[in-house]
Amino acid sequence: MNLFRAELERLAARRFVQLMVVLLVLAFGVTAATTLAGSHRPSSTELIEAGNQAARARQQMEQAYQQCVAQVNGSVPPGSEIDYFPANCSELDPARQDRLPVAADFLTGVFTFANQARPLLYFLIAFLVLFGFLVGASYIGADLNSGGVVNLLLWRPRRLAVLGAKLGTLLGSVLVLSLLASAAYLGTFWVIGQTAGLASGLSATFWRELGATHGRGMVLVLLATAMGFALATLGRHTSAALGTAAAYAVVWELGARLVLEIVDAPRPDQLMLSSHIGAWLAGEASFWDPRACVGSGNGFCDGSYTLGWGPAIAVLVTVTVALTVGAFTAFRRRDLI
Repeated sequence: MNLFRAELERLAARRFVQLMVVLLVLAFGVTAATTLAGSHRPSSTELIEAGNQAARARQQMEQAYQQCVAQVNGSVPPGSEIDYFPANCSELDPARQDRLPVAADFLTGVFTFANQARPLLYFLIAFLVLFGFLVGASYIGADLNSGGVVNLLLWRPRRLAVLGAKLGTLLGSVLVLSLLASAAYLGTFWVIGQTAGLASGLSATFWRELGATHGRGMVLVLLATAMGFALATLGRHTSAALGTAAAYAVVWELGARLVLEIVDAPRPDQLMLSSHIGAWLAGEASFWDPRACVGSGNGFCDGSYTLGWGPAIAVLVTVTVALTVGAFTAFRRRDLI
C-alpha cells in the first residue's frame, strides 16, 4: 500500500481529528446562526440617515485637516481655541486615508459583509491555527507513545521517509480542510450579507485584500501545524507540545514581557512571536517604544515603530524550520523502543 495513502487513512480514522472537525463545524454554525439572528435588511429610512451621518463624519475630517494646515501655516485667527494636531497634517488628510466613513458604518443591527469579513476571517484563522497545532501534535505524539511508529517501521524501515510522509500527509490534509472550511465559512456569511444584511462595498480591492489576508492565514496554519508536529516528535508525546506552548506563553510572552518592560528594554515586542504573527497576518503591525522619546523634552515625539510582514514571516519560518529539522534529527538517532 502507498505510504501516503496509509497515513491519510490513519489520520482520518483518529477520533481526536474527528472530534476537532465536529467542533469546527459547531463553532462555525453557532457564529453564523448568531449573526443571522442579529441582522436585518435596512430600510430606506435607515440608509438615508446612515448616509447623512457618514457625510457629516467626512466633513468633520476635512475640517480637522484644514484647521491643522491653518495652524501649521500660522493663519489661525487670534483668540481662537488651539486644538492638538500632529506635526504632519497629511495624517489627517482625508484623501490619504485608507478608508473613509460610509453609510454601513452607522447602521445598527445590520450585518455588512464588507465590514465584518476581515474580523470573521481572523476568527477562522485563529481556530484553524489551533486546529492544526493540536492535530499535528496528537497525530505523531499518539503514534510515538503507543508504538504505532515502531510497527510502521517494521513495514517500511526508513525512518526519515516515514516521518516525512507523516508530516507531508498532515500538512496536505490540514491545508485541504482549511481551504474547504474557508470557502464554506466565508460563503455562508456572504449569503447572510446578501439576504439578511447590507450587500455593498464588495469592490475588487476588497476581494484582493481579503484574499491576501486569507493566503497569509493559510501559511500561518501550516506553520502552526508543523510546529505542533515537531514539538510532539521532540518530546515523544502530545503533552510535550502542549506543555511547551503553554510554557512559552506564560514564561516568555507574559513573564519576560513584564520583565523587559520593568528594565525598560528597547522594543521588547520584537522579541515576541505573537508580534510577528500579528504583523504577518495584518501585513504590518505598529508598536510603541518609550525609549525613543527619552530626552526629547516637552515637544512632540512619535515613539511608534512598525514591524513589516517580511521580517515577521522570516522569523516564523526560521523557528518552524529549526524545530522541524531538530525533530527529524532526533527521530533519526533516538531509540524508539
